[in-house]
Amino acid sequence: MLLKDWPEVERPREKLIHRGATSLSDAELLAIFLRTGVKGCNVVDLARRLLKSFGSIGGIYQANHEEFCAHYGLGTAKYVQLQACLEMSKRYLSEKVQQQSQELTSSQVTREYLIAELRAEQREVFAILFLNSQHQVIQFEKLFFGTLNAAAVYPRIVVQQALKHNAAAVILTHNHPSGVAQASHADQLITDKLVRALQLIDVIVLDHIIIAGHQCYSFAEHGEIIS
Repeated sequence: MLLKDWPEVERPREKLIHRGATSLSDAELLAIFLRTGVKGCNVVDLARRLLKSFGSIGGIYQANHEEFCAHYGLGTAKYVQLQACLEMSKRYLSEKVQQQSQELTSSQVTREYLIAELRAEQREVFAILFLNSQHQVIQFEKLFFGTLNAAAVYPRIVVQQALKHNAAAVILTHNHPSGVAQASHADQLITDKLVRALQLIDVIVLDHIIIAGHQCYSFAEHGEIIS
């Protein structure tokens, strides 16, 4: 069935206008981005096929150029557009984080920003938000990569970067590519080690946030930041 033959209120673009973007399914959002289907397949059905093939919207974002273009109905132009959309989302959230004045440990904006930065990473990445005395963002940096444990995250480097940015506080963060939003014993060891190291230069650790897909685990919310 052609999309033009659908009831107007069920077409993705019209549905977004009348009900808002949150009312759309993943397939409908992707269909708006794709704009057109292919022969014998309307754009919503094409979007459903792609989501099934890649596993999720995140899987589409993570695909490299070759993997993306190997699918019928996709090509370099759409790959470039998708990557541009992803980068614009990151920059938008970064601006919101920079502009907010409330304490970041209670900010949903901060979590959305960290999710955007880390959810697509296929290996573990340990990063830090460096903050000033008003808990406003100075800099976000990805510092360590690969399989993370207490030995692979170097407090000396973290302290050096905190001094370089003249930070008064930090939010630690890393991702779990497995998709499990829980803190491991190794995660607790890393946190405790960095809290102690940063105390020596009077830098406060406000939180350690684990990113797993669209989910987060906050050490501060679970009372696991030991100061």
